[in-house]
Amino acid sequence: PGLIKIRLKFLNDTEEVAVARPEDTVGILKSKYFPGQESQMKLIYRGQLLQDQAQTLRSLRITDNCVIHCHRSRGATAATPALPEPGPAGPTAPGLPLGGGTLMVPTVMVVLALGWYFRINYRQLVTA
Repeated sequence: PGLIKIRLKFLNDTEEVAVARPEDTVGILKSKYFPGQESQMKLIYRGQLLQDQAQTLRSLRITDNCVIHCHRSRGATAATPALPEPGPAGPTAPGLPLGGGTLMVPTVMVVLALGWYFRINYRQLVTA
């Protein structure tokens, strides 16, 4: 009596049924169903991110059989991505992970563009 069922829906389209009281807070819900991962879990209800851990489910108008979308983030380090380590090619500029593989596609595109340019404008010199 007095318990509500909440459907926790994840990004991979799986669902889990959570049983809680309307007086429970968002923080209690996180700690009960995601122990040790509370700071990584983002809960979204009706398109709104549930950031206030002290808000009760009743105050958010979460009733029986409501759906809360769950997203697991990578934690506090995801907000500030680490710089790439210098590889065997030597150090790179901060924020620019340049290497041989990342420059391959633009180089091939430039070579193809130049080939077509000369093929169209200098037909007499470049034959198929």
